Amino acid sequence: MRRRDVLRAGVGALSLPLVGGAATARRDDTTHTTTPYEPLGSVTIDGAAEAVVNEDGTVAFLAVGDGFATVDIADPTSPSVLAERRGLSPEGSDQTLQTILDVKYADDLLVVPGPAQSGPIAGFFLYDVTDPASPERLSWYSMPFVLHNVDFDGSYVYATGLNGARNPLSIVDVTDPTDPQPGSRWSPIDYGHGWEDFESFQTLHDVTVQGDYAYCAYWDAGVFVLDVSDRTDPRFVGHVGDYTPEELQDLPQSAGLEPPGNAHYVAVNDDASIMAEGGESWDLQSDDGEGGPSGIELFDLSDPASPEKLATIEPPKTADASYSAGTWTTSHNFELTGDRLYSSWYQGGVMIHDISDPANPDRLVWWRDPDELAFWTARLAVDDEFFVASAYAVPGTNTSGLYTFPDRAGEQVDPSSLVVAPEDDLPTRTTTRTTTTSATTRTTTTSATTRTTTTSATTRTTTTAGDEQTPATTTTTAGDTGGSPDEAIPGFGPVATLVGMGVGAAGYLRRRRRRREQD
Repeated sequence: MRRRDVLRAGVGALSLPLVGGAATARRDDTTHTTTPYEPLGSVTIDGAAEAVVNEDGTVAFLAVGDGFATVDIADPTSPSVLAERRGLSPEGSDQTLQTILDVKYADDLLVVPGPAQSGPIAGFFLYDVTDPASPERLSWYSMPFVLHNVDFDGSYVYATGLNGARNPLSIVDVTDPTDPQPGSRWSPIDYGHGWEDFESFQTLHDVTVQGDYAYCAYWDAGVFVLDVSDRTDPRFVGHVGDYTPEELQDLPQSAGLEPPGNAHYVAVNDDASIMAEGGESWDLQSDDGEGGPSGIELFDLSDPASPEKLATIEPPKTADASYSAGTWTTSHNFELTGDRLYSSWYQGGVMIHDISDPANPDRLVWWRDPDELAFWTARLAVDDEFFVASAYAVPGTNTSGLYTFPDRAGEQVDPSSLVVAPEDDLPTRTTTRTTTTSATTRTTTTSATTRTTTTSATTRTTTTAGDEQTPATTTTTAGDTGGSPDEAIPGFGPVATLVGMGVGAAGYLRRRRRRREQD
């Protein structure tokens, strides 16, 4: 079986350790201390971004910027491209879907959404991938706003979106994949309780849906848990975040490249008892003792109305963690399955953690090649055999593609010293790449938000379902308006100019924090 059936251990004590070095594996695998750990295989694919796999772990599907690719991974030592579909245009249109950074798969269907940042059209394609070597287009569904990411359960597409001030989760009925039908939307402003003044720059960056619950990563506004058992009427359940609604209103629109906040990606394990939230952040001023990168936080979700933090998995460290010219080691996309967390950290590589005791995660393996590869995601393919990880090329290289790794503990031989473990001393700062080259390359491939902050709050606020809610979901129609998909969207568009303005914003936030401390 590709997925583990049961979470093998309970939640454990509610302590908050910072996870560093790899401890002894809790499985019977004792070879990890002596057996070299390295990729099983790889295949070059231009523009590789998000990757997902089918039920039996024989095929991977990749977003590739201007389309998607299907990859045969039945033999993980020799993955091969089965098909590529690029330059995707709706029937009868000469406009192409741009910045495709996400795909989702379920029941032989593939959702291809976009644009992740901006473009002339927005929406998603549905493909029949029963024969992954010959994908068959079934439909195109137009939407009025940027679709950075989606989730898909085989019957409904759950789309992130930026639509004026609403920033909604949009649910589209695709039970007939040849004829998608509009459904409901939900936004924090529908919930109220201070969120009705929700600012438009608090984007819904990503969404994960499992069973009757949706987990929505709203960047600095945190993670909202929704009951979507009635897909026509999503309901608020719980929330966890670093800011109250009032504090968010005080933040300038440039507040978001540095922590706190930065809720970028969220996932739950098989029985939704554990939730992982990954931040995405950088360091604007290396000498101020503040800034990113961000790690992955684990929560006890036994009561989805009130997530309880258990632990933080700290990111790898590097001498220069800046946005435009540094080495990126912040958390990116990941998967929780059974008692393991498979994670990607851009140039920080890929990791496996044993989370059978989620209050004390145990790093089983860490592989990285920061001079060549920046990993986008990590996904289990076949349990106890291998996982896949997509990577785009570090500036100046040409190594974008899909990699397969053993699903076991292990130790990399002679890893690069450009990045180090969280508990180790920082490497010597390097300036081998220029700001201009790095910023230009990254702008077209990353899912970064374009805001700046250096606040250092460590408390998180929790909103429970006990609060009275006043839902006001709306129905999506194909002719809805609410923001052109080619508008410049904070958090989704080019970012080089905002890096320059970040220093001023950082100073403002530090002054504001000092005033609060004095009060």
